[in-house]
Amino acid sequence: MCLRNTLQTYGIIAKTFHWLMALLIITLLAVGFIMADMENSPDRFKLIGLHKEIGIIVLGLVVLRLGWKILDVSPLLPDIGRLAQFGAKAVHSMLYALMFAMPLTGWLMSSAAGFPISMFGWFVMPNLIDPDKEFGKYMRELHGVFAWTLIGLIVLHLGAALIHHFYYRDNILRRMLPNFRGKYNVENSDTNISN
Repeated sequence: MCLRNTLQTYGIIAKTFHWLMALLIITLLAVGFIMADMENSPDRFKLIGLHKEIGIIVLGLVVLRLGWKILDVSPLLPDIGRLAQFGAKAVHSMLYALMFAMPLTGWLMSSAAGFPISMFGWFVMPNLIDPDKEFGKYMRELHGVFAWTLIGLIVLHLGAALIHHFYYRDNILRRMLPNFRGKYNVENSDTNISN
């Protein structure tokens, strides 16, 4: 399997970014909802700390992932129609935007509350702004809206992949799986959409 993408499939690096970030983001969303329902306790504060640490890791990974996406070729899609092409590009763009926005709003929320983010006790992230209760409240609300929006986009993304796999029976889903090496039919394709 190649490190880089080809016109038929994704390479190891793109697949690793995709699945690692999917796992981390789903974990963050789950932990976020669990924390929201907990009363203040040492366990809740531990979860909050872990949530912040993983959020900063996701922010770093999305920067690296976007850099790799710019440098690498994107596998082609079959002719799926202009509307579907637009929808796929829009959903991917919004996913990238939220992968940035979620950790940034969380970091801003923490900064506004005056709580620097400790990264596993190794170092402390600087606060992005001075403490500001009202701004922190706004960031908290925005973080929540972004979380629900991200969930909706993940459902759309997964739903589209499953429709391609089970209804259209193409390799859209399989080419992102770890062991896929098969050929992908790109006849009549002029679309270039990355993960």
